[in-house]
Amino acid sequence: MVSAGGKQYTGSSLVLAVLGAGQFLMTLDSSVMNVSMAQVASDLGTTITGIQTAITLYTLVMATLMITGGKIGTILGRRRAFGIGLVIYGLGSSTTALAPNLPVLLIGWSLLEGIGAALIMPAIVALVAANFAPERRPAAYGLIAASGAMAVAAGPLIGGAVTTFASWRYVFAGEVVIVIAILFFLRRIADVPAQKVHLDLPGAALSALGLGLVVFGVLRSSVWGWVRVRPDGPAILGLSPVFWLILGGLLVLWLFVRWQTRLARTGGQPLLDLALLRNRQLTGGLTMFLMQFMIQAGVFFAVPLFLSVVLELSALGTGVRLLPLSLALLIAAVGIPKVWPHASPRRVVRLGLLSMLIGIVILAAGMDPGANAGVVAIPMLLMGIGLGALSSQLGAVTVSAAPDEKSPEVGGLQNTATNLGASLGTALIGSALIATLSSSALTGILENPAVPPAVQQQATTELSSGVAFVSDSQLTTALAETNLDPGAQQAILDVNADARLEALQAAFALAALLTAGALFASGRIRK
Repeated sequence: MVSAGGKQYTGSSLVLAVLGAGQFLMTLDSSVMNVSMAQVASDLGTTITGIQTAITLYTLVMATLMITGGKIGTILGRRRAFGIGLVIYGLGSSTTALAPNLPVLLIGWSLLEGIGAALIMPAIVALVAANFAPERRPAAYGLIAASGAMAVAAGPLIGGAVTTFASWRYVFAGEVVIVIAILFFLRRIADVPAQKVHLDLPGAALSALGLGLVVFGVLRSSVWGWVRVRPDGPAILGLSPVFWLILGGLLVLWLFVRWQTRLARTGGQPLLDLALLRNRQLTGGLTMFLMQFMIQAGVFFAVPLFLSVVLELSALGTGVRLLPLSLALLIAAVGIPKVWPHASPRRVVRLGLLSMLIGIVILAAGMDPGANAGVVAIPMLLMGIGLGALSSQLGAVTVSAAPDEKSPEVGGLQNTATNLGASLGTALIGSALIATLSSSALTGILENPAVPPAVQQQATTELSSGVAFVSDSQLTTALAETNLDPGAQQAILDVNADARLEALQAAFALAALLTAGALFASGRIRK
């Protein structure tokens, strides 16, 4: 027990381990799911697009509820909110472990685990402040962040090994065990007492609805089209539903801002203190968090597809190929502050972005028919160094931008930015990938003389609504059930192989453009 300023702090290693374990859990799921996508899709009888939907909705639920979850933690007390979040998260993990199909997976993983995480993550930020003296908090926050980096590093190997030798379901069953262990030690953590504050329910509903509409619109763009209506697709006043979803979401977010402004002006208790968003340092850090996780999620979605679907590596083989990124991220995140403690955050962030950009460009250039697993080694190393560089700086940039009493709100905004970025990244990169795959596959079939005219006509009708990202083995099995001659079957296999690589190249090109755009936003990071 340590005393500082008349207040008692536990500051124990056990508390740090418990909170770090919570952070580890929150990060583990996505990294496990990325390397196991092909197997999960096969087990649940769905497609890669279905798993993309699950990944996007998981991070979207967290993003839309994070600020609300922080406010609920203020009302209930942070330790109680942490415990309730763990129980909900454990229920979600057990549901996911037993999921027989995609809808149950969406309920267990995307919904229940997302709700649990929205209560857990803001509580972790506040509980660190309650248990550690001010001079020890930066180190404690750094170790909590390192726990998340460890999950990114270990997730691909854990998920790959368990999926290859047993089943991905055991990962989620193991999470239930970790949840029970954390709950057992919960009372050892000093609480942040509950406060009598009002929960802005209209604000919570508006923020969740607005963000949800925008991301859902982006997610469906590969199926419905952005503005023009796809053949046999739905239409609203002659335009794609995606246009109306994004437009409606932006209008709802504008109403949210006006509502928050009105509450602040009339002496109410808004869900979000909009004055924080006038803080240049804070908004600069939040923007970079958004961009980092958008790029990271997009690349983490596309690279495993290349390894597990195009090259048909096992989940363990996919995890091993991602190891350079994981290790480089962990080393850079922990090592840069030690080796370069007084570095300019802006310079470190820019160097990190340049490292990521070079890695992504090499990936895009390497997507050719002769590519093998070795093509991802150097890009993954460069990506890991870049992501680690950003991780080493951005947390300190945002936390130091506002007074200590605002740390829970800053933590909520930070978690919202990271999860919204992850949602948008998976949706955008996935949308570009599926749209390019569909267009390239259709063009290739129509222009290939080895494909019979009847098949070309059928493809024009059936492929216009989207193409599944499938391996050569899966497509060969499907073609064997048709009456096409071997020459036509091989032609379709060749078209699919070329279309997959072109789709991956488009996905990486978009990720490179987003990284270059982030360099422009880095000017708001302090020197």
